[in-house]
Amino acid sequence: MQVGLALAVAAAVIGNLASLLKHRGCQFADPIRIRRPLHSARRLAASPWFAAGWGLAVIAWLVHVAALSMAPISLVQAALAGGAVTLAVMAQRLFGDRVERRQWLALLLGGAGLALLVLTVPRFQGSHSGFSIAAILGFEGGLALIAAGLVSGHRSGRLAGRGHVLLAVIAGILFALAGVAIKGLTGAGGVSIAVLAPWVLLTLLAGVLAQYAAAAALQRGGAIETIGLMGLVANAAQIVAGVLVFGDPLSTHPLGIALQVTAFAMVCASALLIPARRQPLPAI
Repeated sequence: MQVGLALAVAAAVIGNLASLLKHRGCQFADPIRIRRPLHSARRLAASPWFAAGWGLAVIAWLVHVAALSMAPISLVQAALAGGAVTLAVMAQRLFGDRVERRQWLALLLGGAGLALLVLTVPRFQGSHSGFSIAAILGFEGGLALIAAGLVSGHRSGRLAGRGHVLLAVIAGILFALAGVAIKGLTGAGGVSIAVLAPWVLLTLLAGVLAQYAAAAALQRGGAIETIGLMGLVANAAQIVAGVLVFGDPLSTHPLGIALQVTAFAMVCASALLIPARRQPLPAI
């Protein structure tokens, strides 16, 4: 488990750097067009910044998968959330991006909330990869419905000014959907090929859609608000999946329960604080 958590921390740092590189690449690429996904993908791939970021993202994903195979998903995602501060440091020191005080507070608050949630979890051993098919299908289906609802909201003219925020949330949900599916695959011993094949296809589809939504969000919004929000949503959703799908235990003590409720409140407050005060870029 300790090795898995160490890998999760490494994945967080590599993933944040990859996202910052992709954000820089998106700023110099042609506008992403929903009706021309292949054309948009080729234009993004032509950007050295985006290509370098995508390459690092693949490494981060492989390290993340290794971490999920060794440790419970809730602990892995909490370790990933703890890397949120490195996002702000790298954005400011390496790329010269301005990080607002409220965004520093949001990243610290969200990371602390998720860490507090894990610290109040009773001690347990193993990777906790066991699950029931009904539980994982229900949870994944719920995430898919939420993402579909947000896509409908994104098309609303009233929300056009915050389209990049909605895209970041959609990307985070899709990343969570893929992450839960991958965690399930690590514990899906003895599953027939009739179940395994669509499962792998679902994982790939969610991953591709997540990458596309993330690129669109990165092109339209600032680095901290988009990357931070995507990570927060993805980590929080997967921590919930750890409890509901994979049976990661919750505290049974009243004080522990109160602290866990406080932790979720901190995460929600963080999500409200991450978006920058400045006016977003015009919708593409």
